[in-house]
Amino acid sequence: MHVIGTAGHVDHGKSTLIAALTGTHPDRLKEEQEREMTIDLGFAWLVLPSGEEIGIVDVPGHRDFIDNMLAGVGGIDAALLVIAADEGIMPQTREHLAILDLLQIKTGMVVLTKIDLVDDPKWIELVESDIRKFIQGTVFQNAPIQRVSSVTHAGFPELLENLGNLLQGTPPRINQGRPRLPVDRIFSIAGFGTVVTGTLSDGNLTSGDEVEILPSGLHGRIRGLQTHKKKEETAVPGSRTAVNISGLDVHQIKRGELVAHPGQYQPSQRLDLSIRMLPGVSTPLRHHTEVKFYIGTSETVANVRLLGVESLDSGETGWLQLELKTPVVAVRGDRYILRRPSPAETIGGGMVVDPQPKGRHKRFDNTVLRALIAMAQGSPAEVLFQASLALGLAPVKDAISHSQLEKSLADSALRELIDTGQCLLLEDFLIPALTWTNLKESAVTALSAYHEVHPLRHGMPREELKSRLNLGPHTFNLILPKLVSEGVLVEDAKWAALPSHKVIFSPFQRVKVDHLLELFKATPATPPSVKECLTEVGEDVFSALRESGELVAVSEDVVFRKNEYESMVEQIRQNLIIRGQITMAEVRDLLKTTRKYAQPLLEHLDSIGVTIREGDFRRLRNKEK
Repeated sequence: MHVIGTAGHVDHGKSTLIAALTGTHPDRLKEEQEREMTIDLGFAWLVLPSGEEIGIVDVPGHRDFIDNMLAGVGGIDAALLVIAADEGIMPQTREHLAILDLLQIKTGMVVLTKIDLVDDPKWIELVESDIRKFIQGTVFQNAPIQRVSSVTHAGFPELLENLGNLLQGTPPRINQGRPRLPVDRIFSIAGFGTVVTGTLSDGNLTSGDEVEILPSGLHGRIRGLQTHKKKEETAVPGSRTAVNISGLDVHQIKRGELVAHPGQYQPSQRLDLSIRMLPGVSTPLRHHTEVKFYIGTSETVANVRLLGVESLDSGETGWLQLELKTPVVAVRGDRYILRRPSPAETIGGGMVVDPQPKGRHKRFDNTVLRALIAMAQGSPAEVLFQASLALGLAPVKDAISHSQLEKSLADSALRELIDTGQCLLLEDFLIPALTWTNLKESAVTALSAYHEVHPLRHGMPREELKSRLNLGPHTFNLILPKLVSEGVLVEDAKWAALPSHKVIFSPFQRVKVDHLLELFKATPATPPSVKECLTEVGEDVFSALRESGELVAVSEDVVFRKNEYESMVEQIRQNLIIRGQITMAEVRDLLKTTRKYAQPLLEHLDSIGVTIREGDFRRLRNKEK
């Protein structure tokens, strides 16, 4: 699932475009509708021609509401940079593109709106030429430009097709089992209580989960989940999610806070960051400057501690440590934006390098700077973990090759991942703990569904389970013993099942089974045929009796009760031990049966390695003393 966002100058048609595409006008506030201007974040969704349902975050274009814009673009996968054909590039177009560039929103397109207001085709060509020059050197430099009219819907089919193609190449959000939902909206619904919304990342949220609101530390429980107004039991990474939280009042949660599982994240008031200054900033960034810091949906005031330099000028890069007025939750690799409060302007942004530094750094310590450079690139263990996460269950050598680490670094990183439990080693295969957890859940889900459909079967055929888990033969044979040792499933030579699964006949079926077994007891050496058994109890019950071993099939049409089968096999075995050989006619007389039963029984014993045929005689394959 993907989420896209709008960006662009005020009154360039962002909200009108979304309303025309989706049928939902994102301006929900009375003031927005009266002023015909987006003030706060708006939300909608649509279904692409491919069938994918995507969420949409519509942001304000007016410079007075840039704070609200920044709360909306942090969680998007792609952006629509909206530019009106009759006006072209404007001041907020430039600032919004700069923000998208700093946040590294690499997927998106330029949407040239209001083409119905321009009669001169050459004017539109001139505007497009300006846009091409404008986006050069940014993350949007290769973005397509799509002309549309929200009035006539011209260009809409091409817009949706291009958007689908762009998102198809966007990898899904990584699920690391640590869900976090930055809150962008809070409201209350009568009869349900507090609801928060946001774009979920890093893991799943499930109805009934206990959650923690950070940085406040308040706890609640998920009462219900919705994505695009549809109820969900589990919300997945990348989805626009509404969370109904019990135990918390609507006034106890604020935009910018985070919904997470308890104990998985720690707020911080000090962060180590890389920074890239925007070209054309009015004044350099100096040590001890007060700035506004934006990450996720949160905004706070911070004090800048520049590292290694006295100031950073327009277009320069560097390192800094921020002292935050209020705590935030951040993870290494998160993107952020810095703005100057007065005069208000976006000055730069970059990446969180260390969300929990141990203390204040010495500003001109080369050791600190070298450590920050290494951390920005990722520790060897983190690099190998990400490579393993990308490959899933894969040979260790493939994970190391994918990480491009030197052997000595790779060896120590591998030991660290195993020792800390982040990865498991199965023979010479490496599997991230999260992937293993997901694999176990998939196995349980597949087996549960199978047991529900086939309650009288002892288990799912192993080949079918292998196919359901999308595993190759070697990989499947590698993980199966681990699943058994952890008590996830039990197995037989041919099937696998949940430990809790038991075959239980209904009272009606039990009556039929008892009657069939009485028929076997009445004529043990000449029992009912398979066809007669199927007529008596039906295919499912008959299969269950065979799988349990209560009935033993020796051919397609001959089946014996277990006790009689074992007794007959033992009589033949003892006779062969004494006499050395036996004919089919002698077996018939020994068991007081007929050729119809004696012949398939002997052929069955040949096939399972008890006897071997030599002309008209059978001998023991391994003669017993």
